[in-house]
Amino acid sequence: MARTATARRTSAAALAVVLTAGACGADTDEGPDAAVDEEVHRTGFVGEQEAGEPVSGGTLTFADYSEARSLDPVDNVAHGASGGNPLAAVYDVLVRYDPEAEGFEPWLAEDIESDDDFLTWTLTLREDTEFGDGTPLDADAVVASIERYIEEGGSDAATLEPHIDRIEAEDDTTVVFHLTTPWSTFPSLLSQGAGMVVAPAALEGEEFEPVGAGPFELERYAPQEELVLTAREDYWQGAPHLDAVRFIWPQGDEAKVDALEEGSVDAAFLRTPAEIESAHELEYRGYSELNSLGNALLVNHAEGRPGEDPRVREAIALALDPEVTYERAHEGAGVPFGGLFSEQSRWSTGVELPGHDQERASELLAEAVADGYDAELTYLGGADGNVGRNEAMAAKALLESVGFTVELDLVPSIADRIQRMFADKDFDIARGALSISEADPFQGLYRNLSAGSPINSGSYDNPEMEGLLAELQGAPTDGERQEVLTRIEEEWLSTVPHVGEGAGLFFVPWQEDVHGIEASSETLLLLGGAWMDR
Repeated sequence: MARTATARRTSAAALAVVLTAGACGADTDEGPDAAVDEEVHRTGFVGEQEAGEPVSGGTLTFADYSEARSLDPVDNVAHGASGGNPLAAVYDVLVRYDPEAEGFEPWLAEDIESDDDFLTWTLTLREDTEFGDGTPLDADAVVASIERYIEEGGSDAATLEPHIDRIEAEDDTTVVFHLTTPWSTFPSLLSQGAGMVVAPAALEGEEFEPVGAGPFELERYAPQEELVLTAREDYWQGAPHLDAVRFIWPQGDEAKVDALEEGSVDAAFLRTPAEIESAHELEYRGYSELNSLGNALLVNHAEGRPGEDPRVREAIALALDPEVTYERAHEGAGVPFGGLFSEQSRWSTGVELPGHDQERASELLAEAVADGYDAELTYLGGADGNVGRNEAMAAKALLESVGFTVELDLVPSIADRIQRMFADKDFDIARGALSISEADPFQGLYRNLSAGSPINSGSYDNPEMEGLLAELQGAPTDGERQEVLTRIEEEWLSTVPHVGEGAGLFFVPWQEDVHGIEASSETLLLLGGAWMDR
């Protein structure tokens, strides 16, 4: 199939000229086009997934989005967009999110249930499940792994620690979580890093060894080149059909779609709107996931940073225009949106957005300058292809049109940018994603907005928002969650933790001969049942 999207590319230099002229135009505060293709912008499997009898053998080559530089769940944000897919292959997850049923179900575990108050959750393990070294995955191992995850500061440790009173191994196959706060969606945490159980043997040597109960184990890791995992014959679901999975990390989604067309990769993780739509036009099957704030301009509120001043934050938000950014950087593809939950989201609130207002942005910036601010911003963004550069040039032009001076700091490596945004917090403003999951918005909102979260990249600290997050955590029904989420979006727009630019869309297309891939939450894919009929 011939590819047709390439001719639409725009150079960063041309963009700067066009956008600087266009930035002074009329307001564009309307939402995204109502005719957005529902087949593209949704969560679920794409294309016919039925296949014949599984075939054994072969290596599946996966062009992933971000390199997992460690296979220790403590050291990663174990989501599909941040290198989590190899970890899920090594460790599996205790609980899986079923996107079709819109609910969580046991996976590596056999059962999970709560009391009526959502204060006690009981996890039942499968009997005779073993780690890759042959030792049992029992309740003691689960308790030790999760306690280590919390003690050593895994990405969700700050979400878990204040809300767990204690974890007990009641017997060999029963783990009981006693919570301090009602938590209606607690299983979501066990579908990611905390639910990736590390074997005791992984910690016995001087260096960490990735030993888990998943379908694959580490064969070879060459940084910035490839990560190869080979099949475990004694996996709890039976030996995988694949011999191995090979992860590579091409720079840019355009290169990934080209690799699919050439047949040099079997699956690819895409998050660039134009390339996602291109892959759909080419009729690839795969898995699609919509989430909120998948495209955002992160603002650092820390002392000494420009974003410490609420006037500066509001000026940034009013200066940016998601419609312009998507037109210039994404060829008009995607879901531009300046709030939290777009109309495509199941959690859409309908809260009115302030829109693009250059005049008010200039006034707010002038007030901050009069009080000593120099109007300078450093923008951390991507240099991985045209999209990253065009997003940067779009933001620079829009911000400078209201009086900011913007220095661009463009970094090719996605892993390096994640490190600087969420670990080091070394930026003024940064192009990133907060990725609020459709499965459980509480988790993403708490992770990014709670003062106690270590990956609260902007160091946002707001008692009013903390109270709303606590309400959301205990809300027992979707209707009650929706009501709280509406108030959260109103508080977001009032205090500007970060600036929404668009709903996120992730698409993992795969070749026609790839079958059996399962999906979970936070764009994680489960590869234990995957096979290729070649």
